[in-house]
Amino acid sequence: MSQENKKKRIVIKIGSSSLTSLHGEMSRRKLERLVDEVVRLKDDGHEVLLVSSGAVAAGYRKLGCLTRPSSLPEKQAAAAIGQGLLIEAYSDLFISHGYVASQILITRSDFSDEDRYNNARNTINVLLERGIIPIVNENDTVTVDRLKFGDNDTLSAKVAALVDADQLIILSDIDGLYDSDPRKNPDAELLESVTEINDDIEEMAGEPGSAVGTGGMRSKIDAFKITMASGIPAFLGKSGNADIIYDAVQHTAKGTYFESDDDAVNLDSKKQWIAFNSGPEGEITIDANAKDRILEQKESLTINDIYTVKGRFDKGAVVRILDSDREEIGLGIVNFRSGQLKNPSDIKDDQVAVEIDQLVCHVEVPIPVGV
Repeated sequence: MSQENKKKRIVIKIGSSSLTSLHGEMSRRKLERLVDEVVRLKDDGHEVLLVSSGAVAAGYRKLGCLTRPSSLPEKQAAAAIGQGLLIEAYSDLFISHGYVASQILITRSDFSDEDRYNNARNTINVLLERGIIPIVNENDTVTVDRLKFGDNDTLSAKVAALVDADQLIILSDIDGLYDSDPRKNPDAELLESVTEINDDIEEMAGEPGSAVGTGGMRSKIDAFKITMASGIPAFLGKSGNADIIYDAVQHTAKGTYFESDDDAVNLDSKKQWIAFNSGPEGEITIDANAKDRILEQKESLTINDIYTVKGRFDKGAVVRILDSDREEIGLGIVNFRSGQLKNPSDIKDDQVAVEIDQLVCHVEVPIPVGV
């Protein structure tokens, strides 16, 4: 069976702009077109999970707003109404094709707690294995800025890693990643393939707040850093193109394909959680020799390697690991409480403080860990 024809677990992210009308309301026609494409994949035997925006767009008119609200309380109130309407619309459309949809509402704190993270994985796995289509969104009705994923691009990448997806498809209002802003440069060229996110790719994405970055390309690049570090192929394409999802799975769609050519970059589920979701609770500083052994010899970190400890944390917490110049090396799970590490008189110098298989270094991951 060819790679294109094998049964896959596919995560599809669809943004609000791809589901709404020119007036900012939910477009039934666009929703139907999306569902038709998902159904086509399901009929071929693929497992499909949707990360869908659109709750605010679906609910703000019912809230009594004539235009999309700008204040946080009104947005959250609109989302409270819109989530039900959105999932009802999805459910009705999928049921008409013989498929069942389900709703998963999560917050960043659900991912930062390892038990809840694993529970989410188990729940979604059961749904996918039973042929049900999970529809995931951030729980906008209660989430505050400091606990948000940031956007559904990041959420979709983290969900793809969570469920060990075979592919992430992000649908946008642009054909893919261009070497310059196509809205300003008519000669801008589409990059069909990206195998490494380097400085040149970062520059093409634009800085946050720039003309390109404002359109969301920066967040998409950050999302693809996560999938590439997790060994998951990804695709960015325009939602309005006919058969875009089906063709992306077949690797024939117009757009940009993101896939690392480095076989060594493929974090397991534990390291994915440490790198992208954990939320460090403190920091430890190590000496130069320990840094070299970690990076070059892949050895665990011992008590003797640590010379300063900052913060209060328990055994099993994730901490930042810094070198003597206070440059962050990575993140790791500690085997001792902060108090024990600050006063290690009752601990042998050669005892392991951080196991190498519970430590993620920046050199392993093409994204700042802990984001």
